[in-house]
Amino acid sequence: MPSAFLREGAPEGLNIKGEGLSKMAYIITEPCVDVKDASCVDVCPVDCIYEGDRMFYIEPDECIDCAACEPVCPVAAIFAEDAIPGDQTRFIEINKDRSAP
Repeated sequence: MPSAFLREGAPEGLNIKGEGLSKMAYIITEPCVDVKDASCVDVCPVDCIYEGDRMFYIEPDECIDCAACEPVCPVAAIFAEDAIPGDQTRFIEINKDRSAP
């Protein structure tokens, strides 16, 4: 979507009326299990990364797709939703289920 259609200062994924458009979230995958290094939490500008029992997870409705978390993960556990390795795709639902009310 061209930036002219975005409200000034609105995060990517919101249109001019502020209605949510389909946006991608980042997903934390298996390498994080039982490691829980908080480097990703420290760099997240919107505080959308939460600690679970055995790993961190990203709240998909809060993630602004900035990618700040991905390069700082020491175990390479964070991927864009459309770039998750095939054997890790179950973590898309794990992240979404973990963040559900």
